[in-house]
Amino acid sequence: MAERKPIESWLTDMDGVLMHEGVPIPGADAFLDRLKASAKPFLVLTNNSIYTPRDLHARLSRIGLEVPIDNIWTSALATAKFLDDQRPGGTAYVIGEAGLTTALHDIGYVLSDTEPDYVVLGETRTYSFEALTRAIRLINDGARFIATNPDETGPSTEGALPATGSVAALITKATGQEPYFVGKPNPLMMRAGLNALGAHSETSAMIGDRMDTDVLAGLEAGMETFLVLTGVTRPEEVERHPFRPSRVVDSIADLVDLI
Repeated sequence: MAERKPIESWLTDMDGVLMHEGVPIPGADAFLDRLKASAKPFLVLTNNSIYTPRDLHARLSRIGLEVPIDNIWTSALATAKFLDDQRPGGTAYVIGEAGLTTALHDIGYVLSDTEPDYVVLGETRTYSFEALTRAIRLINDGARFIATNPDETGPSTEGALPATGSVAALITKATGQEPYFVGKPNPLMMRAGLNALGAHSETSAMIGDRMDTDVLAGLEAGMETFLVLTGVTRPEEVERHPFRPSRVVDSIADLVDLI
């Protein structure tokens, strides 16, 4: 394998890498401090579209992790960027929370349930049967189907929660229409993030806790990839995949000295 160029830019997942169920992972603060001291470009990524970057900044700050608002990149922001590129000034029927609706408002989209250009599905803790029915009928009438991410479940202290991917499957079953998923593992989210940093994939790295989203997205975007074992993927699961990360480490603490 050809030797890669030195890492000049870093992208890292949030849940399972920097924090777990609201608790910072040991070494996460040192990693962020080293990044900021180095002045190297970086982004903290999340497929969760519920929160705005300002919300996430506050949530991280409360547990002692200081990430500037401009260094947070969500699937909601990536979805808004995609729609703005595809159909500027369009309309959308949205199922989601403030993270998604704010991102769409910020690009000048009008949220409407009357002949919208798109149905956009994101994360929410209160999926409504009425809203899902409306989405299904709008897609059947010709609205294009977009989803922020394909994650089928999300974590909670009580156990797994149904997430965007599961609800998208319900809508697909009812309409026969597959959504276009913008978030990880779609490399579009990673490339848009790299573009925002002015970074190049050859000198960038992605850190994640999931083989099927973080590592796959980083690999397909051409980046060096690091899998940490503090989240979803267990060591014995790595070899089950037809692709591998550049390196597997116990936690984010093992990567501080690489900055």
